[in-house]
Amino acid sequence: MLSVKHLVKNYQTESQTVEVLRDVSFDISAGESLVITGPSGSGKSTLLHILGTLDSPTSGSVTINGNNPFSLADEELAKFRNQTVGFVFQDHHLLPQYSVLENVLLPTLAFPVDSHKSRDRATNLIEKVGLSHRINHLPAELSGGERQRVAIARALINAPAIVLCDEPTGNLDHSTADTLANVLFDLHRSEKNILVVVTHSLDLAQRFARKFRILDGKCLEEH
Repeated sequence: MLSVKHLVKNYQTESQTVEVLRDVSFDISAGESLVITGPSGSGKSTLLHILGTLDSPTSGSVTINGNNPFSLADEELAKFRNQTVGFVFQDHHLLPQYSVLENVLLPTLAFPVDSHKSRDRATNLIEKVGLSHRINHLPAELSGGERQRVAIARALINAPAIVLCDEPTGNLDHSTADTLANVLFDLHRSEKNILVVVTHSLDLAQRFARKFRILDGKCLEEH
């Protein structure tokens, strides 16, 4: 369960306090998904970063399976994030010198576990995203859509409870974006994680049962 209660995020400039998010509250359970839309600069990515513990709220709370990650020391928080949250960004952020398999395995290196199990899971995820034939290829040898599928596999390697996607189809053409969305939802259903996606794409947003829109700092559920 991901629970957000009365979340506020402000930024301080030299002359004023800028309110980015105001009194945001929602709950989402394992196996559920939601999409967040809104104008550029409305705070969508800021909210996603707070959910992923990359940024902290000014006030209010975020709890993940009953735990408050912001109470953890830096090293404990880094481990919590690594094992609990998977990220997919608009830019794939693959390391160019490493193969598909090596890129997918990267999150397992920060806090090493059973290397054989990690490699088996990586191979399985690469198969599920339809890239078994590319497993030893470098990112430069892949198309844009294939790179994003690798990024999805990498996000899932540690079996995170939460997967956060920031404009995952933003750099893709319509057909490639649709294929990527199918991969994302198929893995969401099989992994039974919490999926939260930020997007400008109406086509992608329409695929979600739960839709939120951020406007003037408020995050409101659309029905």
